[in-house]
Amino acid sequence: MESRDYLEITFRSINCFADDGKLDVKELDSLVCIALRDGVVDENEKRVLRNIIERLSPQELTIEMQAKITELKEQFDI
Repeated sequence: MESRDYLEITFRSINCFADDGKLDVKELDSLVCIALRDGVVDENEKRVLRNIIERLSPQELTIEMQAKITELKEQFDI
């Protein structure tokens, strides 16, 4: 059975952005935790996480956020 965690990641990301208009590292970590619940980040989860990362504004790309994104890209090929 295919995981539908990517739908939850999408929904939660909307809530994160709606809160203050930005995504911070803690919120990104919470989205990654959803993807990792079943022990694997599947292609749908990667696609959704990639789309979220691509939508980050320059103001969100703090040094901490850039480091987290680099880590995710290396770890999960996002």
